[in-house]
Amino acid sequence: QAQFPLPPRPPIPRSYRISCPISHLFPKPNPAPMRRGPGEASLRRRRAPARLLVAVAALVTCTIWLWSSSTDLTLTSYKAQDVDVNKLWRTANSNGWRASSAPRSYWPPPPTESETNGYLRVRCNGGLNQQRTAICNAVVAARIMNATLVLPELDTNSFWRDESGFIGIYDVPHFIKTLKYDVRIATSVPDIITNGKTKKLKAYQIRPPRDAPVTWYTTVALEKMKSYGAIYLTPFSHRLAEDINDPEIQRLRCRVNYHALRFKPNIMKTSSEIVNKLRSEGHFMSIHLRFEMDMLAFAGCIDIFTPQEQKILIKYRKENFAEKELVYRERRLIGKCPLTPEEVGLILRALGFDNTTHIYLASGELFGGKRFMRPFKAMFPRLENHSSVGPGKLEENTRGLAGSAVDYMVCLLSDIFMPTYDGPSNFANNLIGHRLYYGFRTTITPNRKALAPIFMDREVGSTAGFEERVRQVMMKTYVGGPHKRIHPEPFYTNSWPECFCQENPRNHADKCPPDNIYEVLENQFRSEENEESIEVKATSQTVSISQTEETVI
Repeated sequence: QAQFPLPPRPPIPRSYRISCPISHLFPKPNPAPMRRGPGEASLRRRRAPARLLVAVAALVTCTIWLWSSSTDLTLTSYKAQDVDVNKLWRTANSNGWRASSAPRSYWPPPPTESETNGYLRVRCNGGLNQQRTAICNAVVAARIMNATLVLPELDTNSFWRDESGFIGIYDVPHFIKTLKYDVRIATSVPDIITNGKTKKLKAYQIRPPRDAPVTWYTTVALEKMKSYGAIYLTPFSHRLAEDINDPEIQRLRCRVNYHALRFKPNIMKTSSEIVNKLRSEGHFMSIHLRFEMDMLAFAGCIDIFTPQEQKILIKYRKENFAEKELVYRERRLIGKCPLTPEEVGLILRALGFDNTTHIYLASGELFGGKRFMRPFKAMFPRLENHSSVGPGKLEENTRGLAGSAVDYMVCLLSDIFMPTYDGPSNFANNLIGHRLYYGFRTTITPNRKALAPIFMDREVGSTAGFEERVRQVMMKTYVGGPHKRIHPEPFYTNSWPECFCQENPRNHADKCPPDNIYEVLENQFRSEENEESIEVKATSQTVSISQTEETVI
């Protein structure tokens, strides 16, 4: 768990220690006091309480002064320049861990054509990253059911209106080749011959329960698959539980997510050119600025917009989300509102990033026009996106889901990544997990709930200690090192320790697999292929003998 280090409380300088000496409060008695008369003694007795009161008042005053002085010093120690920004540009400490999703125990090859229980079709709904999670879950489901996976279908996204499909976004040959030791994959449901006619095998359609357990797939889904030969699961988003008590199944998810799902060559080429251009000018940070119409309408955070804009958001919400009464102030205080561009800029400035910081913005069209971006641009003028920094004029196939894919790759490879809103299976959460797997790359994740009252105070004019308060919240932010996954943190956001290993671990289960693991898997795979070939050959010989016998008879 990597965190911004809290600076030690500074000692009080010597000059402060002696500025209110105790001798001023309790003066030493004279060594040879003079004899006084009865009147003077009576006067002294009357003045004693007053002197004691003065002494106590002086003591309290000096104590308060010393405390305020030390407090000023403590607050000074939290100044932005004391946060070592240079450390944030580097990867976090791995503590001896490295990414590894290869099997570590016996992992049998996928079923042969004669062994498969049937065909699994899925329709992955949602945006690019929700679909990406669904694809990983589909591979796991096929493995669990000993089934053949048909290339997943990507829903025509209602927001992007993109019909690229799986073959338009991902490298299909690479996907199939990478997973050949895990699942059998077909490009489509096969044809069957019925009554002398050839037609597609019809898949039985099922709506899976949300976060369905493994047992649902090995009972309900498998029963229908064996009955009909194929099943079609739709919709297929969040339809398999993330918490599966089988490290090998979890590692399969990582093999799909971080190895098999590679974007098409044109997307990778565009992403690479953008990253090379940005990196040629030094370090760069990427920010996923989630301030689009769909997100704002979903969150119910509309009070900062004009009446006309509010009508648009309310209409969009009614058409796309369940009806629910949402109060802006309440939503904001529990951290459900996306950060505004200005709030993002204020956080970065409090951490010590200056106006020379190079920033890549990954976002759709920001809602509310340019007025929300002006304060951010004033603080950080070196802003880019895939349109401004891309190679010439981006081709049409880099819009929609492909444009989101380019943003994904640039954010993955950036030195620092900062999301402004995170949620299950969305762009930010998947990227945090991928950056962790990709070498513990720094991610700054603002705590919106803790920051909300600070920003709300600032909006009503209470700005005293603003940056110090922001910094204290941000110092408790994870920045990319290995850390224990604690519910409700999703597996796709933090796959440690299942998808990581150590050469010299304390726990044997964390030991890295042997270097020749893929040779072992290849031999197992070849062995199964040979056995199937022998079986097919033997079957054809038996058929041939039977036909000969029938002819003789």
